[in-house]
Amino acid sequence: MSARTLISVEEYLRTSYRPDCDYVDGEVVERTLGEWDHSRLQTKLLVYLVTRYEKQGIIAVGEQRVQVKPTRFRIPDVCVVLAEPGEKVLTKPPFICIEVLSSEDRMSRVLVRVKDYLAMGVPYVWVFDPESKLSYTATAEGLIEAKGTLTTEGPIIEIRLDEVFS
Repeated sequence: MSARTLISVEEYLRTSYRPDCDYVDGEVVERTLGEWDHSRLQTKLLVYLVTRYEKQGIIAVGEQRVQVKPTRFRIPDVCVVLAEPGEKVLTKPPFICIEVLSSEDRMSRVLVRVKDYLAMGVPYVWVFDPESKLSYTATAEGLIEAKGTLTTEGPIIEIRLDEVFS
């Protein structure tokens, strides 16, 4: 077993990774992505949110660094904020964090990411599986399968599942 190389938060933030990586308690962690189904769904979600909500000042972006804890940074596939954040790395909870599963993702790893978002105070965390065409709302108790539409309150943002999975 080889020893892990730990780096500081400062080193992580000043280093460019292609694709960008999560940072978990001193360790740079690669994310699974790059497959067609994942990329296509991520793009559909971004376009869906931007075309319907940007005029209301709601901003959707892809792969934005979010500092969920002092020594933990996550990069959701899609992130929604209600106004310009005024910072390069988000330190305040986004309104929505969305994870799109890749074929190599293990649910146990995804649930750790989801718990980080919820612990940070993100009010809505959604998980999409392009292979099964299922989506889930994350709660402290676990994942609840969504039916038909995912919806937020204050403000109302809706994603019709038949449209993004078409």
